[in-house]
Amino acid sequence: MEEKKAESTNKNAKKVNLLDHNSIKHMLDESVSDIVTSRGYKEDVRLSNMKLILGTVIIAVALVAQFYNKKFPENRDFLIGCIALYPFLNVLNGVMQLILFTKEKNAILFTYPLEGSFTSTGLVVSSKLPRFSDDYTLTIDSADPKSISAGKSVQFTKSVTQWFTKEGVLVEGLFWKDVEALIKDYANEEPKKKK
Repeated sequence: MEEKKAESTNKNAKKVNLLDHNSIKHMLDESVSDIVTSRGYKEDVRLSNMKLILGTVIIAVALVAQFYNKKFPENRDFLIGCIALYPFLNVLNGVMQLILFTKEKNAILFTYPLEGSFTSTGLVVSSKLPRFSDDYTLTIDSADPKSISAGKSVQFTKSVTQWFTKEGVLVEGLFWKDVEALIKDYANEEPKKKK
């Protein structure tokens, strides 16, 4: 019976290649998203949806231009229209890149405000794991830092070696404890709802 229990815990364990820094960051980022959403914060996917819509429009125009039924002399007006659309599509692509550069940065999760909370802003959770470093930095900030109800930014920087075994298994209990402590630190900075 104990062997089956050990096998089931090994199957549920999150294992990663310790030599692959991208997979370590990905594993930690997914765990952070799970922790934050388990605390009652709902994910805000509006920015992701906007990027998907912009990308779909750009791809649709490119596909129509490439696979239009008629051959060259007959589709001349259509090709001129596609060529005229090209600068507009570049502007859309520039808008998408601007959104990534200014709004998203290192963000891994955007949330709505906590239900029943006095604050009118959600969270922006971002992380960094520099190349050739084992220091993982997790930051929780307000989605609208200019808002009067925005909390102060909180962060921690710790070595990833604290959360992984030698075999590359994430010790979720320790990681959850650190992330939840950071969420509590941010929540303590927020204005409380008066009863």
